[in-house]
Amino acid sequence: MTTRVLRGGVGADGEPFELRVDDAGGTIVTAGPSVVPAEGEEVVDCAGQVVLAAPADPHLHLDKVDTSWRLKNPTDELADAVRVWTGGIDLLDADEVRDRAVATIDDFVANGCTALRSHVNLGPTSGDAPLKGLLAARDEVADRCDVQLVVLVKGPLRGDGDGPVAARAVIRSAVDAGVDLIGGAPHSAPDPASDVQVLFAMAAEMGVGVDLHTDETLDPAATSLSVMADETERHGWGGCVTASHCVSLSMQPEEHQAAVAARLAEVGVAVVALPATNLWLQGRHDPVGTPRGVTAVRRLLDAGVVVGSGADNLRDPFCPAGRADPFETATLLALTAHLSPAEAWWAVTGGARQAMGVGGGALDVGAPADVLAARGRDLEDAIARASAERTVLRRGTVVARTSVTRSIAR
Repeated sequence: MTTRVLRGGVGADGEPFELRVDDAGGTIVTAGPSVVPAEGEEVVDCAGQVVLAAPADPHLHLDKVDTSWRLKNPTDELADAVRVWTGGIDLLDADEVRDRAVATIDDFVANGCTALRSHVNLGPTSGDAPLKGLLAARDEVADRCDVQLVVLVKGPLRGDGDGPVAARAVIRSAVDAGVDLIGGAPHSAPDPASDVQVLFAMAAEMGVGVDLHTDETLDPAATSLSVMADETERHGWGGCVTASHCVSLSMQPEEHQAAVAARLAEVGVAVVALPATNLWLQGRHDPVGTPRGVTAVRRLLDAGVVVGSGADNLRDPFCPAGRADPFETATLLALTAHLSPAEAWWAVTGGARQAMGVGGGALDVGAPADVLAARGRDLEDAIARASAERTVLRRGTVVARTSVTRSIAR
């Protein structure tokens, strides 16, 4: 067993906290206020840093990342983002997609994330460059980050017409090629409930999980989230289904929010809130009392729903910002959903990892040794500072280390 000790750091509460990790088994061996290194044992200096469970990002679009400079959205609206992306997808090359994705994944790793989930937009006429590029990127970063891929094909999906048949064929082909989950955006189809049912049936047939862009609209009449809950119960898939965005839930009456949240908790559907892109795209036509566009996070948490949070779009036609940093996501979620820093941090650590079905999220003995040490006196200070000075371990091995030198003229 090869072990190393993280010394001199503090825990989320600001009290001394040290770890011994095993990079052979990839687990935490010892945790407490003081861990004394054995002779010859490697020591990782965490002085001045907060030692935290490594975050994860459960919702990205790595095929689109860093394309806003050449695929301009003229209105910054969702419909035009879709149009611009669809019109430019033929310009993509698999190698170029891979290179952009790997660079962004490495940014996430340096910032502390050791697990990511990315959707990949495909269609009957889109070609396979986005999928090939992300499959190659997933292989290239396997030594430092776990990457899940979700095939995202828009409907309609039911019927024997050329369009639905071709769309379903693209989904099957992507699963055969190695994607991990089936996705989609049923709320944008003519019959959202029908598309949800088709996607669940296909996922059951092929033995993969489901992660859908769900009710990404301020229209309170959008209710495909409830259909997802029914399908999850019918298939017995609690813990294998994720509903992302869920914007319309925030616009619905409190009693309806409470009923939906209780139902999601009952059947085991996780929800991923995406503050950055939803803040950017939603509410543009409401200059007074502008909606925040973020789902009803507090209501979901109070009901016991697993809630994660992710960065979503990064510098593409759907959102011009994004630093691939879980501290940024946690900050935005805390501010928009009125969460405490600790609650927001849980959404990008334990909540995100539960939604993804991967281990980690807590620094207990025997837990996966995925760890982030970042500059700060406690968790709240570390989130607020978002210092680039970080050390990241995946399964007990140091996979990224960033140091900062600063000089100020007096």
